[in-house]
Amino acid sequence: MKLATWNVNSLRVRLPQVLDWLKAHPVDVLCLQETKITDDRFPFMELAAAGYEAVTAGQKTYNGVAILSRHPLSDVVRNNPLYVDDQQRIIAATLSDIRVICAYVPNGQAPATEKYAYKLAWLSAFHDWVEQEKHQHPRLAILGDYNIAPENRDVHDPAAWEGHALVSPPERDAFSRLTALGLKDAYRLFEQPESGYSWWDYRQAAFRRDMGLRIDHILLSEALSKQCTGCTIDREPRSWAQPSDHAPVIAELKP
Repeated sequence: MKLATWNVNSLRVRLPQVLDWLKAHPVDVLCLQETKITDDRFPFMELAAAGYEAVTAGQKTYNGVAILSRHPLSDVVRNNPLYVDDQQRIIAATLSDIRVICAYVPNGQAPATEKYAYKLAWLSAFHDWVEQEKHQHPRLAILGDYNIAPENRDVHDPAAWEGHALVSPPERDAFSRLTALGLKDAYRLFEQPESGYSWWDYRQAAFRRDMGLRIDHILLSEALSKQCTGCTIDREPRSWAQPSDHAPVIAELKP
């Protein structure tokens, strides 16, 4: 089974790319973030024609998440029941005996801002809910855009990013609290090449210069991590015309 995550930065713009990518990479599950589309406008028919069922939590212009699956989905939950939030950032569903959570963590803008405080509060509530989910679902996978680069090796220039959101100690501590629940960063289960980034700014020719960050992650419970045989970042879609600023991340699980 292959599980993937991709912040598409507008599904209305990127739908042809998503369909092309799924044709070339027929993963079992694809979690999407920043769909930026309401549920009534979601392309269910186009994705069904490609072989994928979809469950969504949409929002106009901002946010929005979805889980696409080649297998039936059940027990769908939208948003964090422990945290009241108008922003559509979480959707969870079960396929077979695997619980999948798709999450779009707030960006945080900059330390000492209201958006940063919101991010930390959101992450604290997310931790508490994930802890509950893990007790109920030992085979748990959390995929998404975490907007956190966990370590300096996940940042092209740590000195240049010092003092900014995405790399600050409180954000990294929040990520560590999640992994301390017994979750494994699938990408770091394996030896990886240098410059293993998943996001590059549109500005300053960042992709061409490989000025990126690894902020898109797949966290696996211990049971699933033992079945994981590989985790990769597919940089190719970032080189396409009118790309998302993120690249897909894929984890493969043996039976």
